[in-house]
Amino acid sequence: QVQLVESGGGVVQAGGSLRLSCACSGRSFGSYDMGWFRQAPGKEREFVAAITWTGLNTYYPDSVKGRFTISRDNAKNTLYLQMNSLKPEDTAVYYCAAVRAGAGTSQAASYGYWGQGTQVTVSS
Repeated sequence: QVQLVESGGGVVQAGGSLRLSCACSGRSFGSYDMGWFRQAPGKEREFVAAITWTGLNTYYPDSVKGRFTISRDNAKNTLYLQMNSLKPEDTAVYYCAAVRAGAGTSQAASYGYWGQGTQVTVSS
């Protein structure tokens, strides 16, 4: 079993930055590919970023590429999402998710473990 707890959300003005963290407890963090997703009111859950268990490979959709950076510290059992140049359309609840190593994708349905989410609000 894996428990995930996100933190770092808040309210920021457009153009600002936030760094989200996801603390992992339970089974070995290094055994999982990790992802960040977001969900705005009335919209489906959207892929934001993914990282392989080694941290060597990262993936982003075009909507955040060049602005967001996913990283992980396996020694600290923590996943990060650095978000720069934030836009009002980035406003959403952000979730971290875990799936066994080698099985990570951009599809939310692939991930078996989820955090409770953290709210990010970007004001214009």
